[in-house]
Parts: sequence; C-alpha cells; structure tokens
Amino acid sequence: MPDDLRIALAQMNAVVGDIDGNAARVEQLAAEARDAGAQLVVFPELTLTGYPPEDLLLKRSFLRRAQAALEGLETGGITAIVGWPEQADGRVHNAAAVVAGGQVRAVYRKLLLPNYGVFDERRWFEPGGGPVVVDVAGTPVGITVCEDIWAPEPTAATAVAGARVVVNLSASPYQHGKGMERERMIVELARDNNVTMAFCNLVGGQDELVFDGHSLIVAPGGDVIARGPQFDEALVLAGQVADPLPPEEEVYRALVTGVRDYVAKNGFERVVIASSGGIDSALTVLVAVDALGPERVVTVTMPSRYSSEGTRSDARTISENLGVELYELSIEDATAAYDELLADAFAGREPDLTEENLQARVRGNIVMALSNKFGWLVLTTGNKSEMSVGYATLYGDMAGGFAVLKDVFKQWVYRLVRWRNERAGRELVPSSVLERPPSAELRHEQRDDQSLPPYDVLDAILEGYVENDLDAAELVARGLPEEDVARVVRMVDLAEYKRRQAPPGVKISPKAFGRDRRLPITNRWRG
Repeated sequence: MPDDLRIALAQMNAVVGDIDGNAARVEQLAAEARDAGAQLVVFPELTLTGYPPEDLLLKRSFLRRAQAALEGLETGGITAIVGWPEQADGRVHNAAAVVAGGQVRAVYRKLLLPNYGVFDERRWFEPGGGPVVVDVAGTPVGITVCEDIWAPEPTAATAVAGARVVVNLSASPYQHGKGMERERMIVELARDNNVTMAFCNLVGGQDELVFDGHSLIVAPGGDVIARGPQFDEALVLAGQVADPLPPEEEVYRALVTGVRDYVAKNGFERVVIASSGGIDSALTVLVAVDALGPERVVTVTMPSRYSSEGTRSDARTISENLGVELYELSIEDATAAYDELLADAFAGREPDLTEENLQARVRGNIVMALSNKFGWLVLTTGNKSEMSVGYATLYGDMAGGFAVLKDVFKQWVYRLVRWRNERAGRELVPSSVLERPPSAELRHEQRDDQSLPPYDVLDAILEGYVENDLDAAELVARGLPEEDVARVVRMVDLAEYKRRQAPPGVKISPKAFGRDRRLPITNRWRG
C-alpha cells in the first residue's frame, strides 16, 4: 500500500437502532486495530445506526442521538472512518466521518443513492457533492460509500482529486454469487484508477437482509491483498486472505446468519418448528440448530390419519440425530372437532381443499399456542417454489414469525440438505427424506406432482418469471412447456395476496418476495 499505510477493515455486525452499542463496538475495534499496528480503521456504511434504519431516519431524536454518538467517539490514537446519518441544513445525508483525536476531521456525503430492489435511499437521503480526500499518515485517502463503487465515476473523480487509496464504507446485502462479482468490480476499479481500494462491508442479519462481509483490500495492480471471511465479524488487515466459500456452503451460511441474528436481535431464547418428516422442515431444523444450538430448538410433529409411518419415523430420527426436543401431538381429535362443528354448514358438499386446509390450520394453531405459552419464535418451513404458486395454507403452515426458506427454491433445498449431510459425514437427515416424493400428506396418497409440474420444470419457470421478469411468451421461447408456463404464471399472480401475509424471511436471491418484488394484489394484467 502507498507509503506503507496500514489499513484495518472492521467488518462488524451492527444492530439497527442500538446507537450506543454500535458506538462502543466502534471504539473497541478501533483499539484492536491500533494494537494490531494499523494507522487507519474503516467501518461499514451507517456504522452507528446499523443498516438499513429505514423510517427511523425520519425521527429527529434518532438523528440527534447518532450525531451525539459520533461526536463522543474516542478512537484512541488511530484514524477511523465511520458511517452515520448526517443532518445538515435541513437535509439528511448518508455520510462518512473521518474521526481522529476525538474530533471529526472531515465528512464525505454519499453521492449515488440506490433506489431499486431492497433500496429506498432517496426516501431518506439527499445526494452529496464532490470527492473528499484526506491525509492519513502522509497518504492521500479518498472516501466513497457503497453504491458509489457500482459506477466508475465516483472512484475516478476521487483518484483525479489526488487519492492514492480509495476506501468504501458499504452495507452490500448478500445474494448468492454476488460476492465474487463485487470483488471483480473492485479489482477493475483499482486497476483502472491506479489506486488501492479498501472495501469494508457490513456483516450479519437484519430482518430479511443478510450482509456477508467479504471485505477487501486490492492493490493498484489488481492483486487482492486482504479478503475478509464471509458471514463472520473480523478485523481484516493486509496479508489476511480468506478463501471464498463454495456455493452450497455460502447459501447455507447466509441462512444460518439470518436466523441467528433475527432470533438474537429480537430477544428470543428458543424457536419451535413443525417437523413433518419432509425435506423442507428437515432443512429448517438443520439451519436452526447450526444457528442457535440444539438446546434452543424445539420440534413438534403433528401426525394425522394421512401421515405415513415413514414421515413420522423420519421426523423422530431427525430430532434425535440433532439432539433437539420433540413434541408429538396428534391432530386427529382437533380435526374431528372441526368436522363436527362444520357438519351442518357443509351438509351436502363433498370434502375438498377446505378439509385439507383445516388440518394445516390446526397445526398452525398448535405451534402458535406453543409460541404464546413459552415465548418461542415459530420458524416456518415453506420454500420459494411453494410460496411462488400459493402451495401453502394461510394461517396454517404459513403461520409463524420467520420464514427460513422463503427465498430458497425446492431444488436448492435438496442441494443444501445433501451438502449438510456430506459435511457431517453421516445422515443427519435420513436418505428416505431425500428419496421420498414430496407430499403435503393432507389426503390419501397425495403427492406434490399431482398439483404442480415437476420441480425442475417449476423452478425454471419461476426463476424466469419471478426473478428475471420474463413473460409467458419469453418462457415458452426458452423451451419450457407452454401448458405448464400458463398454469404456473396464473398461480403466481393469484397467490400475491398470500405472500403479502407471509412472515419475513432470509433473502438469498437476486429478487426475493417482499422488499424486492412489489406487485399489486388487485390487478388485471396477465403477462
């Protein structure tokens, strides 16, 4: 690095709204960076408030408290660059402050404000002005914030202004494959502008979003001389180069991080999961145990007359293999009571989907009763393939507080379970779960493929329609079956009202339901 400037990247897990706690963590990490020999420590975007604070930014008291925390920072003999929301002249900026010797030495205001996907920054912030370059231990250091590096101009302007090092404070949300794409872009910026790039990313979970760290220092020639680990807090210095994770482990770690932080940051001690003996609940239990430990996970199996001995046995085996507490609560008497209660109202009508959904709703009532009684968070088990087409029951299997697999297509569910078994070196999830045809088990000999196309076809249609915004004609032109395309597209459109009532869940794809994809429930467009 220029003039041997020693930089530390503090990829920390900030908590939204915990301004005092975040400030204390900044001071702790600044001291650790100083003790490690660094002269400059860089923190993530909006370090003091956490990211994204959303409409907390509309509260003047929130902004005042963030300002007071910034002005009170003691970085202990090291220069720190810290993110915070600056209120100035009636405007709010997504800003970065250079703090040294107990004083704010300079301020940079983010220029490019993203307003797509999960981002709504123009709702809260005004864009900044030109480049800011400061002297740190004899080296001119320029500052950018997150989106500023996703276009070439801000980095180029900062280099032209004299910077030999360009730092970037970032809160770049995870999606699978994005980390290496981002790294390639930062390498290109370093080469094109003949500067050292120092990128510090947030880590941890915040509601639907997960931040993966993967902070970087890239030399002017494009060599990666520091790479932070994914999904772990770390103080990253030159020479520390973590290896990128393979695809299955990367996605799995994102799910674990999302569950761990949602549970911890919202103050839950334990979670409860309806374990059917199927593949989706199996993966949900695996993720929960790896996120929280088996002592904080409870499973409940709720068999009916339609539950096979195979799924009942597998639910017990999974719980035993993972060392979690298991409740076995039959729903037979409860569903019989509903049948009796509704007998007169339903007289003359044949059983149909109504009776199937009643079973799911009885199960939803049971897990919510356990949640209410013991204060446990219910983790739902539905995957993205099911949620896309509405193959789920409102107030039934959709009932809960956090949807672990909400953004995970069915084929990925199988990939992740197989990977986790291989990683363990044994069958944490029995092979029978992986081999059995998927079924909701709400009627005799029911299988998912009676209601849906095969999952390889379904997921290909959904990836195109949901994530890439292709219309039906474009999907058919790609070789997907026209009849299946028409049916799936209609199911996706009709299920929007269900998804609007679903709990939040971990985002891992380019376009997740909720924050990423916002369609009207009431509309007559058919694409």
